[in-house]
Amino acid sequence: MARKSVKSLLVAAFSAVLMFLGTSVMANEGGEGGHGEGQQQEFNAGEAILHHIADSHEWHFFTIGEKHFTIPLPVIVYSPQRGLSMFSSSHFHHGEAVHEGYKLEHDHILAVKEDGTVDESVKVYDFSMTKNVVQMLIAIVVLIWIMMAVAKKYQQNGAGKAPTGLQNAIEPIITFVRDDVAKPNLGHKYQKYLPYLLTVFFFILINNIFGLLPGAANVTGNIAFTALLALISLIVILFSTNGHFWGHIFWPPGVPFLVKLILIPVELLGVFIKPAALMIRLFANMTAGHIVILSFVSLIFIFGQMSTVAGWGFSPVSIAFSVFIYVIEVLVAFIQAFIFTNLTAVFIGQAFEGEHHHDDAHGHETAKAH
Repeated sequence: MARKSVKSLLVAAFSAVLMFLGTSVMANEGGEGGHGEGQQQEFNAGEAILHHIADSHEWHFFTIGEKHFTIPLPVIVYSPQRGLSMFSSSHFHHGEAVHEGYKLEHDHILAVKEDGTVDESVKVYDFSMTKNVVQMLIAIVVLIWIMMAVAKKYQQNGAGKAPTGLQNAIEPIITFVRDDVAKPNLGHKYQKYLPYLLTVFFFILINNIFGLLPGAANVTGNIAFTALLALISLIVILFSTNGHFWGHIFWPPGVPFLVKLILIPVELLGVFIKPAALMIRLFANMTAGHIVILSFVSLIFIFGQMSTVAGWGFSPVSIAFSVFIYVIEVLVAFIQAFIFTNLTAVFIGQAFEGEHHHDDAHGHETAKAH
């Protein structure tokens, strides 16, 4: 009975957050369009959704009327013509003001002239602490704290005592990654790559979970973030290769010569396609979930523009579907972290696959000799 009450309370709380978030979206769309003219801009669902999943130079939580509740973030821009500039994003006043010759337009910092027009002759390099960057740093701190806390527990209690608290929650996940991801794909070399695989898994998982919190940044839904993870995986894969791997790439055995001419560029391209698939898979899945949830919330205001009764009448349906997708997204957060980690282990294992076969053959020969 208590569990049902807690679940009902969570659903009610999340529903309230969705309604409040939706109201904030509507307020943003209306507030940014009028500029004193007293006219409310028509709600644009596509623009509102893309705005909420995109990166930003300020941490926006919600809006009440014309009051924006945000945390300004540091702006760091460099221009060869103007030098280095550092200031708070609050000076932009949500994109309505110009500061030190720069303005914020659609979350992009542009150099402007004295009359306020864009100065195309000035090149701007943006190194700002954006919403995604700040949340990624928070995720790193949380990851280090979790691992240090678990390690401290092992130092105090040893491996013989039953785990408790945070250690009890994290240990099964570590064991799962070791036994079901690292060992099957990496064989006797699993211990060498296990720290990297655990880091990737928990880092993606923490960012996925943070991205589900209202007002948080969708870091794993940023193509630059997933591209960097894929690039690191590619570097690890390339450093794990051996002569047997490259021999199969540049001269596939047991294949006719003319077919080899076709396979060689395909196999070589496949080396880079594999990490690219990791990048796109994580980005697409995490972005799609956020878009679906925000789309259901937006339906309330789309129906509301037709009729107030229709808007309020469709609200329970929209919230019900949003909560359902949200619960699925919690599951997807774990699944996508597992898939990225597992495929990384598979690709690393393929890089030295020939070495496995050589070791196995050597072991069989040794056994026969004895």
